[in-house]
Amino acid sequence: MLPPFRPSKSQQPSNSAGPEAYARGEVGRGLLGGEFRLDYQPKLHARRGVIDSVEALVRWDHPRLGMMLPDRFIEQCESSGTINQLTLWTIERAIEDQLEMRRQGISLRVFVNLSAQLLTEERTVAALCSLAMGPGVDIGIEVTESSVIADPEIAFANIRRLREAGLCIAIDDYGAGLSSLTYLKRIEADELKIDKSFVTSLGTSHRDPLIVRSTIDLAHALGMSVTAEGVETPAAHALLTVMGCDMMQGYLIGRPMAPQALIRYLATFNPASIAVPPDSRALRDSKIWKRA
Repeated sequence: MLPPFRPSKSQQPSNSAGPEAYARGEVGRGLLGGEFRLDYQPKLHARRGVIDSVEALVRWDHPRLGMMLPDRFIEQCESSGTINQLTLWTIERAIEDQLEMRRQGISLRVFVNLSAQLLTEERTVAALCSLAMGPGVDIGIEVTESSVIADPEIAFANIRRLREAGLCIAIDDYGAGLSSLTYLKRIEADELKIDKSFVTSLGTSHRDPLIVRSTIDLAHALGMSVTAEGVETPAAHALLTVMGCDMMQGYLIGRPMAPQALIRYLATFNPASIAVPPDSRALRDSKIWKRA
């Protein structure tokens, strides 16, 4: 395990109430004080009908500002230099939770998001590789294509190092930014995650179903499995299944939840409760089915 994180003087709590101030001054205190926790969002394997992995999502129970989701503090953590400590804490906690679930008979791969800033940070990559090689550890790392733009050669090499250490590599939010086939063909990834903006609009867009289907075919041709994010309706689930999507993640499958809630969820999960029969009226009438 890593030694306890001790905030530097520049990271001590300040009296300012602004968001930049809490990111600079309070992350270290929060890590030491148990203010951070992880929720887990399940991912459904479409063909097998089982939950075989989860995404770890960090939450900050700030004593003054209340419960905060990552979009309220990750950017500030990156700019303040505390993202390294937060990421390593997240990996360690995810491993602890994973091993505890395994002791209860639940075996799930856990994915953790890696900041673009850290993909070229040698010490962080080395620490992740060391943690990943622990007994019984099955961790995945989600990176965005934008992670490799600043220094592609170092980024590609570090992705290779992480993969060789046993981490599963997923390309996150594919299609949301400047998706480049040049980068895609060079990233040695195991999984591609289609951004939820394409999935949630399957029923209203004329082009998104074509883009999603072609992306699935492309990823498969490159040897990657595909996860669709933002799956919220049974009709979208049915169409993605027909398209050959491997895994699905979204509110239809399950919301992010604490470890004990996840254990209870898995004990009662029934894939039939979210599926739409191919001959159902809801699916026949769906615009996305007619365009598939």
